[in-house]
Amino acid sequence: MRKLIVALLCMGSLAVGTTNVEAKGCIKGALVGGIAGHYAGHHALLGAAAGCLAGRHMAKKRAAAPAPANDAAPR
Repeated sequence: MRKLIVALLCMGSLAVGTTNVEAKGCIKGALVGGIAGHYAGHHALLGAAAGCLAGRHMAKKRAAAPAPANDAAPR
């Protein structure tokens, strides 16, 4: 339990102490993956790494998707 608290505090301090982060999706994915990995057999670091990769992939996919066209006339 102590390791989980220390890991969350370290991740929280990294998230708060950074500015202009280019790893969109990584922090949220790592947080969710770390928690899921912890509950799935104490593999928090592995889950955080996988969550970071998945979150980054999804963020790139969203950024590459074309914006929806708004063809409706303004009223």
